[in-house]
Amino acid sequence: MRNQSVRAVCAFAVAVLVPIPVATQDLPRTAWGDPDLRGIWTNTTTTPLERPDDLAGQEVLTDEERIARDEERARNADRPPPPGQTGAYNDFWFERGTLSARTSLIVDPVDGKLPLFTPTAADRAETIRVRRYSSERDSVDSFHLYDRCLTRAMPGTMMPGFYNHNYNILQTSDYVVIQVEMIHDSRIIPLDGRSHISPTIRQWLGNSRGHWEGDTLVVETTNFTEKAREQRVEMANVVFGVSEHMRLVERFTRVDADTIDYQFTVVDPTTYTKPWTAAIPMTAIEGPLFEYACHEGNYALPNMLRGARADEATNDSK
Repeated sequence: MRNQSVRAVCAFAVAVLVPIPVATQDLPRTAWGDPDLRGIWTNTTTTPLERPDDLAGQEVLTDEERIARDEERARNADRPPPPGQTGAYNDFWFERGTLSARTSLIVDPVDGKLPLFTPTAADRAETIRVRRYSSERDSVDSFHLYDRCLTRAMPGTMMPGFYNHNYNILQTSDYVVIQVEMIHDSRIIPLDGRSHISPTIRQWLGNSRGHWEGDTLVVETTNFTEKAREQRVEMANVVFGVSEHMRLVERFTRVDADTIDYQFTVVDPTTYTKPWTAAIPMTAIEGPLFEYACHEGNYALPNMLRGARADEATNDSK
């Protein structure tokens, strides 16, 4: 388990209060003059994607509120699971960090909530919800991509959760590469002005192209696959959807020696009634990235399928 320093947490809390980051001239720069994004970074936090209802209209927590909510989360972390459920890890295994000063990762809309689904997306989300909470499991396709250790897709790959939310950023004058500790996803982002690949080619993490706008790296990603329509934010149990029509625009701005202001905007008119933006600052850590062997000793999927078949056999014999 990594020991996140008080300095890192404070840097995170301060950084999220900066609505429009402005890089300064004394920031680390590469030999070719671009802002230096290289290093190992974390975005770990328990700040929820959406603003809690009891904080409606409140963008920032007081120090007292933040401490109280962190203490409440710690008390709830090791509660036993509801009757009939196995539960998951206890708090010893988590690396969730603490709350930042902001009350939500979403900064636009200003209410800190996801925009409404379109009617088609709402029907799709309900179908997914019913299937996920059903005891019927016909095949591995009945499970979420994350359950299957495939990917968290985008923008989930760049969002915090419960552990392993750490990133190794490599950089040349022509490319930026982001190596993700969680599920060992890697993103290769050309900076040379090339166009996106053919729209007939669809990828788990989409197809990214980057360019510099002043001292901000702007990355536009398209070519997503419809197989990654369901997303889950683990820390808040929030389910949200994207589609193959999504355009994701990310902005990386190094604001000081220890902080990258990271923001992304989801533009998907087939899923949401309007775009939405989240701000998730990244804080420098020593690292290294750890191996994430998701399928090593993972007996959950075959055992759940065996349990479903056993239930079917029992019901058929009645």
